[in-house]
Amino acid sequence: MGRREKKSRNKGSAGNNRKTGEDFLSLNIQKEGVFETDSGLQCLIVEEKQGAKPAMFDTVLIHQRALLLDGKILEDTYRQNRPDEVKIEELIEGLQEGLQMMSVGSRYKFWVPADLAWGKKGTGNKIPPNAVLSFDIRLVEIL
Repeated sequence: MGRREKKSRNKGSAGNNRKTGEDFLSLNIQKEGVFETDSGLQCLIVEEKQGAKPAMFDTVLIHQRALLLDGKILEDTYRQNRPDEVKIEELIEGLQEGLQMMSVGSRYKFWVPADLAWGKKGTGNKIPPNAVLSFDIRLVEIL
């Protein structure tokens, strides 16, 4: 029986992911410079520039490093040295909000709660249910 319990714990159930995410966010908000928006999106300004900010229906060029809380990299355009062209309206809710706060050239870190990301469903095997996601984003250009 002990073996079966350990196996189910290793899988990371949706409830376990939610608890881990909530615990992480409650500790993360206490770090210097981290702030939270009304929606629950947590942000850290790494580098702030003055200039234009994108709107919901803009297409932008961004560098991003997206990770799960366990450090698993989902995407890293910095490593590829090739920014992504994305439509803000097509992104998860947390990134829609976050990108609209940024000026061109700025770099922010975002911690997106599950309900502002892929929620209870996740995305198959890439993003588990109730996963909090971490993003390091530089807004390169508004297209």
